[in-house]
Amino acid sequence: MSPRNLLASLLFISAFVLSGRAAPTPPAGFTALYNGRDLAGWRGGDTYDHRQWLALPADERAKLAAEWTADMRAHWRAEGDELVNDGLGKYATTEKDYGDFELLVDYRTVAGADSGIYLRGCPQVQIWDYTDKSKFPLGSALGSGGLWNNSAGAPGKDPLVKADQPFGEWNRFRVLMVGARVSVWLNDQLVVDHALMENYYDRAAPVPARGPIQLQTHGGEIRWRNVCVREIGSEEANRLLAGRGEDSGFQPVFNGRDFTGWAGPLENYSIAEGAIVCLPKKGGTIFTREEYADFTVRLEFRLPPGGNNGLAIRYPGSGDTAYVGMTELQVLDDNYETVTGRKIDPRQAHGSAYGISAAARGYQRPTGEWDFQEVTVRGSTVRVELNGTVILDADLAKVTEYLDGKAHPGKERRTGAFGFAGHNDPVAFRHIRIKRLE
Repeated sequence: MSPRNLLASLLFISAFVLSGRAAPTPPAGFTALYNGRDLAGWRGGDTYDHRQWLALPADERAKLAAEWTADMRAHWRAEGDELVNDGLGKYATTEKDYGDFELLVDYRTVAGADSGIYLRGCPQVQIWDYTDKSKFPLGSALGSGGLWNNSAGAPGKDPLVKADQPFGEWNRFRVLMVGARVSVWLNDQLVVDHALMENYYDRAAPVPARGPIQLQTHGGEIRWRNVCVREIGSEEANRLLAGRGEDSGFQPVFNGRDFTGWAGPLENYSIAEGAIVCLPKKGGTIFTREEYADFTVRLEFRLPPGGNNGLAIRYPGSGDTAYVGMTELQVLDDNYETVTGRKIDPRQAHGSAYGISAAARGYQRPTGEWDFQEVTVRGSTVRVELNGTVILDADLAKVTEYLDGKAHPGKERRTGAFGFAGHNDPVAFRHIRIKRLE
């Protein structure tokens, strides 16, 4: 074979091998987001509120997606194991939306570049040149990995340590997102520790419950490889959330076997598989014999379709806790209106201080699964975190308008029992722990 023909054959074989390259092998339990061959599974994206994206009419959304994707494909290319961007164009955006997940990704960039990873469409886990003195005033000298768009001084805004490799070398991220809680490891060092990610598009609202993962482009070539994701189920998510700070003073108030330490119409509740369950067509408020001033309570609850119950906060031991206690925090199926056909006021939705202050909706797990909830009560304030997302943060002393104009005289109470305000449905509660706050 002539040298020219040999070279041609080698080039052909090389091209064939590259075009048929097997997809990268992700770790067990993970799925590769980049297949090592092309941009399948990715569309174009931008800094764009994902809720507004989903609210667009289908034809407008399809048109915008086509425009963004055409632009993205002009600036991104598959180069064997590496997904390469030239520093321009729209962002590589997963076609699939994700809820709770673990993301692994390697990256390498060039001098002066500034990039990031959007989580559920929200900016961003920061990537930049930590040697770029022009960006020192913005924090580049602190290194990559922080939640750049969190408010100044907020947890996660700046990385805990500078963990970047010497500039020009490959770096590896591990990102864990459960609810709005984000932890980031850069090159195996923890740089963001369970911080709440703020919603860049509306800081008064939580980040979306689901959204795409986006690789941002910004001013210089960046290369990505080993991009893979693992979706986290509800049981694992609950364990991750419950494991935070459990050794810092939380005490169980239910032993899982009997009602020791509890009072009220206990005959209207049962204990099944370590959980307190309201009996069907029964109810009333059961409560701890101990009283609490400022406290944090953690628990899991499980709702049947259309299920309705409530958390009694600073309950005096008799009367309707929604009015005589500090408040009743609603425990209600997010699908209540669909299931029952009954319209509710926003101040009646799950997590709301009943009739007083409305919580954000759409953060429950599918009906029948266990949800994790943490409630913190300090003075006149109540904060509800559902499955890792803050859905209510309110100062009840500042509220002057109530559902149906009905006053809540108990909302100024400073101490009382904790309990469950059953409303005829078999709602279950378990793993109930309370920590007193100084």
